Amino acid sequence: MTPSEVAAGCTVDFPLLRWRSAGNWDVPAWAALIARTAAVEKPVWFEHEPELEQIMESRKNPPERNTVLGFDPDGVARAYARLTKNSDSEKAYGFGCVDPQWQRRGVGSALLEWLEARTRQRFAEDAQAGGQATERVTAAPRLRIHNEQQHGHQAALFARHGYEVVRYFNEMHRPLAGPLPDVVLDPGLELVTMGPELSEAVRLAHNEAFRDHWGSEPKDEESWGYVVNDPQARPDLSAVVLERGTGIVAGYQLAAHDAESAVTRGFSEGYTNLLGVRREFRGRGIASALLADAMRRFASEGFDVASLDVDSENPTGALALYTKMGYTPVNRSLAWDKPLTPTA
Repeated sequence: MTPSEVAAGCTVDFPLLRWRSAGNWDVPAWAALIARTAAVEKPVWFEHEPELEQIMESRKNPPERNTVLGFDPDGVARAYARLTKNSDSEKAYGFGCVDPQWQRRGVGSALLEWLEARTRQRFAEDAQAGGQATERVTAAPRLRIHNEQQHGHQAALFARHGYEVVRYFNEMHRPLAGPLPDVVLDPGLELVTMGPELSEAVRLAHNEAFRDHWGSEPKDEESWGYVVNDPQARPDLSAVVLERGTGIVAGYQLAAHDAESAVTRGFSEGYTNLLGVRREFRGRGIASALLADAMRRFASEGFDVASLDVDSENPTGALALYTKMGYTPVNRSLAWDKPLTPTA
């Protein structure tokens, strides 16, 4: 049996499964595959149907060319891979999972090979379309994949295929029982609840604030939509600091809450998805005030902990700030990179 033809003409070299790109009708089966895998591997977070429905609407990364699902002879989804890339980026991101019943058969290796082949194609397509900056057109294609440190089988797979760890990230928790910090802003600033009227200004502030962060790329309207319209987004638990008089966004804290995780993890958490302060406003206690405000909002909802993730080498000193605010590391995740030979 020859390898199955799938998205963008790439193949998945594992003929025991039938491969094709994901369609809207596949979302329930796709979500069920991820949930079955998560029940065994117990990741901190995993995608549910609403998130997959958002992915299916992507214009930058259309699923018919950037996803692949593998089905067993009974039509049950057993594995998937997905690729995302911005047209002017020097890297692509890979995602995927394999049903625990189908692991250790070579499916993961086949999916990595598909992701690498599709990454080469995406770089070639973007270069041909003129969507990349000149210095990035000639750069070697690069694929980045993240995993949690607890998943040693994934790390072993990546290492066998030539991937190397390029960064570590810490998940941090701050218990909400007991006294909470109360940080006051200086008179030239005011804190308001996040609302849709602030969305575009916060997007621009985010792009500015994260310009010096490792691996960060500017968010356009589509990628920003995934943040503010995420089914787990909680604008009522999010806040923006504005400069009085000008209304300029100085900083922001965008929160989310996954109600289902309270069942699987045994505690409820308010999660700070994004926290940023523009350069010209740094050093004025804005991040501390936003975190203190978030804790109080989370506590009022009855959550057990405030949580966030941070780059272990964050250039703004965020790790030290979070530690000072009472956060402690509880989990670690890794970013793996592999430079690829360009398509001939």
